[in-house]
Amino acid sequence: MPMFNGFVPRCVRPWIYLFIAFAFQLSGGMYAGAMPHIMGDTCLMREDVLMIVMCGVVGVNMPFPFLFRFKFRFTNRSLLLASALVVAVCNVLCLYTESLPLLCALSYVAGFFKLCGTFECMSNIQLWMTAKRDFTIFFPLLYCVVLGNMSLSPWMTEELTYVFQSWHAMHWFMAALMFLVALIVYAFTHDFRFMKPLPLVSLDWLGCALWSSVMVEIIFLFNYGEFYNWWDGRPFRVVALSLPVTLYFTIQRMRHIRHPYIAPEAWRYKRLVPLLALFALVELVGATPKVVQNTFTSGVLRFGWTDTTELNLVEWAGVIMGCLFVMLWVKVLRQKFTRLLTVGMAALLGYEVMMYFIIVPGLNVEALYLPVWCRAFGNAIFFTALTIYLEELMPFQHFFMGLTMVGLIRNGVVGTVCSGLFSFGLRHQVADNMARGVGHDGMQALMVSLKQISGWACIVCLAVFMVFLLWDIQPVRSTLKRMPYWTAVGRLFRRRMRAEGVAT
Repeated sequence: MPMFNGFVPRCVRPWIYLFIAFAFQLSGGMYAGAMPHIMGDTCLMREDVLMIVMCGVVGVNMPFPFLFRFKFRFTNRSLLLASALVVAVCNVLCLYTESLPLLCALSYVAGFFKLCGTFECMSNIQLWMTAKRDFTIFFPLLYCVVLGNMSLSPWMTEELTYVFQSWHAMHWFMAALMFLVALIVYAFTHDFRFMKPLPLVSLDWLGCALWSSVMVEIIFLFNYGEFYNWWDGRPFRVVALSLPVTLYFTIQRMRHIRHPYIAPEAWRYKRLVPLLALFALVELVGATPKVVQNTFTSGVLRFGWTDTTELNLVEWAGVIMGCLFVMLWVKVLRQKFTRLLTVGMAALLGYEVMMYFIIVPGLNVEALYLPVWCRAFGNAIFFTALTIYLEELMPFQHFFMGLTMVGLIRNGVVGTVCSGLFSFGLRHQVADNMARGVGHDGMQALMVSLKQISGWACIVCLAVFMVFLLWDIQPVRSTLKRMPYWTAVGRLFRRRMRAEGVAT
């Protein structure tokens, strides 16, 4: 790792970058773990806070097609310094900003640079993690950091908010942590280039903005749908009519420019649609705890912050074990890929079935440990295994576009759509049950409705699980292709630019 100064021990260098990647993954623009405190301290509604958080999730998804162009233009040191300082400034500005659109923009920018910093760290320690660039090792370890921190960040937010009695604590902590990261990078590294820098030309920034707008508009519709009573609300109708127009211009730009943000060829792979459908299925199952579990724990059981923090830690343990299980299954045991997905679906089905039977009043928090662990375990298996499959499905020139395409489903859109539909279904079931006299009061009608929604989710999971049991094929070879070295990727970019007459 030649970007480090000579006095830094070689054995410590990769651990420094792993710590920096861990710090980036903890960060964000707004933190959902402090949502009740944010709502109580500001004029923001629950839907507003969720919208800000989801804009950060959209920002995380968008840099993928640009990452290598950034890597070949800027040095590792300048990229990490810029990413850390931008995330720190966004965290501070979010504390003093009252405008909702500006908060969404700050969250988007924080998410964008969060991924840039994470990629720069993980790409430099890839050979330390796996000397042969084996994705069956790299992706499980990567998702231990990425998915694991999705559970640790809410836990840390709730802990700091409780200790300091202010939701500002997490923002100040992350700002200080990002400044510490910038100080470490400034003191321990120097500017180093492994090749002549490539100019930042032929980057479709407008395409990135259009795809981001499509995601944000879909999230807006299903996030605020219940609040505006769907088509009864004028803002909902305006955004609903704007979405087809935005999507039209996005697709037309993709088809008619030389270097689109997502190439049309990237959508034409034979098995891409089933892969996206599997990611959508996982998001469908993942939307259940956002509505059913959260409504049950907060509205029926009245759990406090101590109970929710316990569940976050259980979820973190399930994620780590799920990622390591994928590496064991694919790399060590060399079992069939479809059987691995069957194990993941069995874990998700177990969550739904257990939740159906434990929706009873007076439940202890310990009864939720196993269902939450199963859901986290199954999610980790699906996300890790399907990303390995995506790398095998698409060539390197389209792989990072494929990550963004998967993110159009995985990073908030389908999850928000399913959450909105679940919320609508729950409200409809509660009203229907009360009208038919099911339950003596509103609380009993709510519990019956939660059980009905869980029952439908169980039926869907069971049907898909049966499909996996019958679909005994091996869509991924036992010997996977490897990612090329960065110098080879850089030479490929340079040859393409020279062929197009761009000075390099």
